[in-house]
Amino acid sequence: MLSAVNVGKAYGDKTLFDSLTINIVDGQRIALIGPNGSGKTTFMDILAGETTPDIGSVTRKRDISIGYLTQELPTGSDMTLLDEVLEEPADVTVLRATIAEAYNRLAVEPDATTQNELLEELGDLETSLEAAGGVYREHEAETVLSGLGFKETDFIRALNEFSGGWLMRASLAKLLLRAPDVLLLDEPTNHLDLDANVWFEKYLISFRGAVLVTSHDRAFLNTVATSILALEPGEAIIMNGDYDDYLEARERDLEIKVSTAARQDREYNRQMKFVERFRSKATKATQVQSRLKQLAKVKRIELPRATKRVHYAFPAPSRSGVETISLRNVGKSYGDKVVYTDLNLDLERGDRVALVGPNGAGKTTLLKILAGVLAFEEGQRKLGSNVTTGYYAQHVLELLNPANTLLDELHQAAPGESEQRLRHILGGFLFSGDDVRKPISVLSGGEKARVALAKLLMQRNNLLLMDEPTNHLDIASRETLGDALSEYPGTICFITHDRTLIRQVATKIIEVENGHPAFYPGDYDSYLYRKESGATLPPAIVVPRGTDTSNGSAPARPGQKRSDVEEMRRELTRESKRLTTRVDEINASLETYGVKIAKLEKKFASPEKFKDSDQLAASGEQYQGLKNEEQTLMDEWESLSLEAENVDKQLEALNVD
Repeated sequence: MLSAVNVGKAYGDKTLFDSLTINIVDGQRIALIGPNGSGKTTFMDILAGETTPDIGSVTRKRDISIGYLTQELPTGSDMTLLDEVLEEPADVTVLRATIAEAYNRLAVEPDATTQNELLEELGDLETSLEAAGGVYREHEAETVLSGLGFKETDFIRALNEFSGGWLMRASLAKLLLRAPDVLLLDEPTNHLDLDANVWFEKYLISFRGAVLVTSHDRAFLNTVATSILALEPGEAIIMNGDYDDYLEARERDLEIKVSTAARQDREYNRQMKFVERFRSKATKATQVQSRLKQLAKVKRIELPRATKRVHYAFPAPSRSGVETISLRNVGKSYGDKVVYTDLNLDLERGDRVALVGPNGAGKTTLLKILAGVLAFEEGQRKLGSNVTTGYYAQHVLELLNPANTLLDELHQAAPGESEQRLRHILGGFLFSGDDVRKPISVLSGGEKARVALAKLLMQRNNLLLMDEPTNHLDIASRETLGDALSEYPGTICFITHDRTLIRQVATKIIEVENGHPAFYPGDYDSYLYRKESGATLPPAIVVPRGTDTSNGSAPARPGQKRSDVEEMRRELTRESKRLTTRVDEINASLETYGVKIAKLEKKFASPEKFKDSDQLAASGEQYQGLKNEEQTLMDEWESLSLEAENVDKQLEALNVD
């Protein structure tokens, strides 16, 4: 359908790619990957016909339609959003005019032979019109716009009322509605929030044509891609599979290693949650120590990465109090638009909180309030003891001194650090050798973002508040940031649409929607499980501050009888025992499944141990069945463990002295 044969392109002395050959066919979803500056956008320009290759050629099937989404921000106009999306492209308008002219000629043509020729021509034109996406329906446009996060009230707003990010979404919607044969998408996820990202993934998976897409979102690439085109130094690699498959192949890892690592991580996290929950309970001390010894013996398998893991030694911030920051009864409005009313929120030392929710829900407003850079009309913001805050947003890139070198910029943030230490930190952020002597003025947006992040982490703040820190960063840089935040000893609250970073860093999730933050203990996958299953946490019991508990009895809330509290304690104790019993049963079952799965994985590593292909296939089916049953138990274990943890906290609140 669309082919590049021996294509090459260079700029000056730098060759981007050479002798690149690829054939793009229907149903194929190709992830175009490579470091910044490797030529991804240039190759897309060549396929779209906007740039000519130095060598080689591009061929297109007759009547093929190509839709190309570039990174260039569109401009607004007085046209409404819906009218803009429904507007037909120039080639469709020309086709309609040609068809109308052919019908006019047919109406007055007396010769039968010529009539047949005109009818044949009209058939070809109608086919071309359909191929060019010339059939538009308003409800289809509204469906696409809603999927990308627009509200119904947005449909009649003028384009010039939208920000650049929303205009990019409008351009994407217009392109998707055309349904061309080939979609060329250059960083389409940059301006999408999590919900829009998920909808977009499902759309591309069901798209019948071909897709070539670039993105720095690893989770997106793993979900969407059926094959990889990697522009690496000196070569282009083409292979089937998703992004993780590409990394595995590049590092010569077997597929079974990936499966083993994923299962091992789940088991490790499960055991550690048991340890954390019962570490302080004397009755469980033997089991806790036993599990810690088992975990210490396990040789962890790690998946390949785009970069080597760097262990950081940032200047240690001073230790804050347990309560890091609190908001009480906060109200915030922008003119007539009320964003928050009676907002209450607490962050504690060591929290790693990801704020999630659709664009416009108030995540950035909440983060700015926490950072102290945005005033509010009602309520109180209170920092805990010895808390110092660091705030990252896109504007911090503009605060870098263009005349400074990278070393100068970091030295200003940490004047007491040695050059060797600063070089080590910059090396971790992918700057090596003479790069550290470059002036800020010559850096790209992604490079400036890495410098700003390194500078922020060099400062001795114990509370980090970060708004979209992955913007402008490629996959390697995002991995570097994830490593740095994992090593950071303070408290973190951040916004990002990069699910890989959320999974790596976050230990708690706050979902913001319609001005109401909802708290989810646990990691991002636990949050998704609860959202998808509809599971809810038992309502928390809050012990009001100042309640008299000096007599050792359970505290009572205002208007609550002590007998009611005792009954509540008994009910919670029974529920705790029930949950603990079931969790223990699942633990035993998971250990059995783990042994069976490990045995099969060991056999798969040596296929010659199987008598024939039928035995191998049967073992494969058995393996998949065991994995599915194990996952079902893991999901139940996760849900019950969170409930048990919440019940325990409620009991502790009732038993406080």
